[in-house]
Amino acid sequence: MMTIISLLLLASLLPHLTFTAHVNVGIVNGNEAKPHSRPYMVSIQFYGEHICGGSLISDQWVLTAAHCWKRNQTLTVVVGAHDLRESNISDHIGVKFYIQHKSYSVDFNFNDIMLLKLQEKVNINNNYVKPISLPKNKEDVEANTLCSVAGWGQLKIEGQKSHRLMEANMTIMNKSECQKSWRMKFSETQMMCAHGYGGSCRFDSGGPLVCGHTAIGVTAFGYKLLCNSPKKPNVYIKISEYIPWINEKIKM
Repeated sequence: MMTIISLLLLASLLPHLTFTAHVNVGIVNGNEAKPHSRPYMVSIQFYGEHICGGSLISDQWVLTAAHCWKRNQTLTVVVGAHDLRESNISDHIGVKFYIQHKSYSVDFNFNDIMLLKLQEKVNINNNYVKPISLPKNKEDVEANTLCSVAGWGQLKIEGQKSHRLMEANMTIMNKSECQKSWRMKFSETQMMCAHGYGGSCRFDSGGPLVCGHTAIGVTAFGYKLLCNSPKKPNVYIKISEYIPWINEKIKM
């Protein structure tokens, strides 16, 4: 009798045990990244709290999403980190200039892209800190291309943020599929969608969508009720459409 009761008790706990393990493996079904395998990743912070991701694109410039900054905020960029609890004070760098795209639209998420000029140049090294390549002007990525995302965002929609950098593989979607899902919020020229078993969640905004060794997208938005929803796939700003703008601004 005790054996039967024990088995029934275990069976009742299995769904909860499975769910907990499922959540803790990463940012929405992702995995913990190999430490410092993505040396271009930065954590954008406000008063010591991670709020967005970003990509180091040179020794003094970071590319991220425009909605990651409100005009009364003073942000800090953390470079070379894996576990944010272990980052050194020397890795925390202030922002000198915030350059949101002049046509950024809060209501529709159009032109949701921003450049941050750091107060000082970072020490580039191949192990911990290294810029990522950007695509050519107007360069396109075909549907079904396998790419990846990474970030320190939430592990589930109402869950905790991750202290350690997490990553997930995603596949570029057909533009017409994305248009059907997001309708007026989606711009075929400015945006792209990607989906996979794992994907971005809250506080992953601004981080790169990476194909091969190139950042081709900036994490923009997703479904507010479910991270990485198959019906409302994650949307990314298409970096190749903004190469002239980026080149112009980083000359400053």
